[in-house]
Amino acid sequence: MSIAGFPTSSDIYLEVDGVRVAVVQSYTARTTRGSTAVEAFGEAEPVATVPGQANHEIELTRLYATDEAIRDNIDFHDLTGFSLVVCKPDKKTIYSDCQWSSIQESANIGSMVLEKVTLVASRRIETGV
Repeated sequence: MSIAGFPTSSDIYLEVDGVRVAVVQSYTARTTRGSTAVEAFGEAEPVATVPGQANHEIELTRLYATDEAIRDNIDFHDLTGFSLVVCKPDKKTIYSDCQWSSIQESANIGSMVLEKVTLVASRRIETGV
């Protein structure tokens, strides 16, 4: 855990079946939710709104494969159903059942670095540490 209170690369990581497969330098998360208006006959305006499902999209910057991932020859393009874990001083946020929607690579020969990865997660959970 970082001492300064802000997440560091060791506090942000991808996990598959409980095993860290990559550490992440930084992330940006965006959750959106649509809504549907409920209309009533004879009313000029909607009488209520019904919230839609939350959509979690996360952009990761600079992913570094762990030694375990390199040893196991994990191909990040084949990953499905993984989790993103973000540890903060007072809580842990887990984005689970993730799928990637885009991967941008930029690395030297032999290194396992992904420059930008965009994920879509089906769930977001916050727990106390």
